[in-house]
Amino acid sequence: MSRVKTFAVIGLGSFGTCLCEELGSKGNQVIAIDKQAKLIENVKETVSQSILMDSTDEEAMEQVSFEDVDTAIVAIGEDIEASILTTAILKEIGVPRIIARSITNIHQRALRQVGADEVINIEIDEGVRLAQRLVSPDVLDNIPISSNISLAEFLIPKQFARKTLAELNLRNKMHVSVVAIRKMILSVDEEGNTIRSEQLVFPESQEKLEETDVLFLVGENKFIEAFKAL
Repeated sequence: MSRVKTFAVIGLGSFGTCLCEELGSKGNQVIAIDKQAKLIENVKETVSQSILMDSTDEEAMEQVSFEDVDTAIVAIGEDIEASILTTAILKEIGVPRIIARSITNIHQRALRQVGADEVINIEIDEGVRLAQRLVSPDVLDNIPISSNISLAEFLIPKQFARKTLAELNLRNKMHVSVVAIRKMILSVDEEGNTIRSEQLVFPESQEKLEETDVLFLVGENKFIEAFKAL
């Protein structure tokens, strides 16, 4: 059994509050930190520990038990100075992994320089994903896994219908792997009404594709892009 992880979430706006709720609901230990009492009040029932504190106060931060924290998330939004200072303090304290939210490219570079291991920009990331969906409507979603590998969700190309994965041989021919298929299941209830439901399948090579299937593919970005052109 994997051990329970401990996260620190600093900054309890909409993003930080959502993180606290999701991480806590999955059984993790969560330390929530913010300098606004109202925001602390909003999450205190869903986290392990809530601390009313200014995260840019180095002496105060040194009193927090960060030694058991696996990952700290600096979710501070508009206050760029506080975001950078908090990240630097966490690095100095020795938190093993720091994820910070940025709102501009310059902010992102500054966070990297002071010690953030990963930087996310919600606005840019969501903008890119929306643009991808608008340009390629058959691509339902595209999630970066690393700098050059993505997980993409596709409506199947019409020419794939009624063929097996073995026949398509996508791993060798297109250098992408099918990791799951979402299938549409039709059934009839006692009154004769058609019931539509979905089932996620982790397929074998002889799995036959249907026109309504959705593929989940993993591959290098250049091969995912090539698949979009089908």
